[in-house]
Amino acid sequence: MAHTNLDSIDRTLCDALQKNGRIHFNELAPLVSLSVPAVSERVRKLEERGVIQGFHAHLNPEAFELDILAFIFVTVDSSANHKAFLKKCKQHPEVLECHATTGDFSHLLKIRTRNTASLEKLLSDVQRWDGVRKTLTNLVLSTHSESLAVPTGAQEPPAVKKTTKPKRRTRTRNAAPAEA
Repeated sequence: MAHTNLDSIDRTLCDALQKNGRIHFNELAPLVSLSVPAVSERVRKLEERGVIQGFHAHLNPEAFELDILAFIFVTVDSSANHKAFLKKCKQHPEVLECHATTGDFSHLLKIRTRNTASLEKLLSDVQRWDGVRKTLTNLVLSTHSESLAVPTGAQEPPAVKKTTKPKRRTRTRNAAPAEA
């Protein structure tokens, strides 16, 4: 996708949506000073242009017993095998991400598996793929920060100052007792 001109309203909408994909348009409207239909139209256009690529649930891998997170550096020997390598990556659900890189290796894979036995099997498979010359695997011991959020460049909206209305004074009339 080519660079897209995004104005401050688009950036604010994208920022809010990536923080909470379930936010309602009527909650977004005041953030950007637009009507709900205008926000809906903006979001629709952002989807059409490919700026917003979908809405997803962020799942806890441990709930699916995927306890092993690893990064596999891979060297693919030539561009003749590149397309086949990418196709193989897409066929393996354990491969969460595949990046072409510079440096000693041509690709970096982010993978999740159940245990070391399933990791070993995946490594064995990857090493047999056409064009794979070598691999290097790093296991993740703990994750301190992980995000899919893209820095949108959206400015934080100014904090809305809550103003309190002055209390209305009520006069009480001291009625003098009626004289008899």
